[in-house]
Amino acid sequence: MYRPGLSDLEAVIAISRRASFRAAALDLGMSATALSSAIGKLEANLGVRLFNRTTRSVSLSDAGRQFVETVAPALDSINGAMDAVRSRQDVPSGTLRINAFAEAAREILSPLILEYLRRYPKVHIDLVTEGRLVDIVADGFDIGVRVADLVPSDMIAISLGSPRRFAVAGSPDYFKQRPRPMVPPDLLQHDCIRVRLPNGALFKWQFDKAGQSAQIDVTGRITLDEAHLARTAVLEGFGLGFFMEHSIREDLAAARLIRVLEDWTPSYPGLCIYYPGRRNASAALRAFVSLARALSTAQEPGNG
Repeated sequence: MYRPGLSDLEAVIAISRRASFRAAALDLGMSATALSSAIGKLEANLGVRLFNRTTRSVSLSDAGRQFVETVAPALDSINGAMDAVRSRQDVPSGTLRINAFAEAAREILSPLILEYLRRYPKVHIDLVTEGRLVDIVADGFDIGVRVADLVPSDMIAISLGSPRRFAVAGSPDYFKQRPRPMVPPDLLQHDCIRVRLPNGALFKWQFDKAGQSAQIDVTGRITLDEAHLARTAVLEGFGLGFFMEHSIREDLAAARLIRVLEDWTPSYPGLCIYYPGRRNASAALRAFVSLARALSTAQEPGNG
């Protein structure tokens, strides 16, 4: 007699959470074909459809919704029991799933994630980057990475370093043809590299000085959907860009880029890792948190 395993039940939960076979398959580390086959076998055994499928969407059927409402808490209990056992490990092992936005992932990859992997070779890191804010518990992540003021209040947060700043910059060649902007509204007379956010909206450049705030909807001939790509266009002289300061620090030091409006770009809260306050955190999670705390301490003023 066919009996579904935990992997089959986790597959149902993943599809219901992501509303997509392809996205759920990526989360589960399997092919969409294999996932579809597993769900088809489970549905055949149950004698009901768990999902309504069209070429454009996937949604739970009434039976599927009832199934998930019953199975999800049971799976949470099982996973909790497994976490309790893992918490007794002496050597960190297993998989840590981390959710971060792309810029944050680039910032912590070398000093934190790769260093962690060097120290703990039995741990696998599954790093997912996306612009949208997610519920890391509901979406199956162990750790999230966001700026401090976006961390949910019910999470444990660890600062990863000093506050961050934005920077407006252009190439020397660009400024041979254009005057440097002195106040944010001057940007409306310049070509700027526009960036589209994950929700489709165009990012508006934010400024603040002595209590005066400005939000500029810049114009330009190039619109990108990834801020990091703007550096190339700016270096080539196609306009001004709005960057995280650390991402162009070397370009500024080498005079490849010239910074403007510096007095209008104050500091903002820095990055944090955050995680739920589980009573039985795995050895892998405890080790990651410990390394993050050490990195944070090393970056505090007077410790570097």
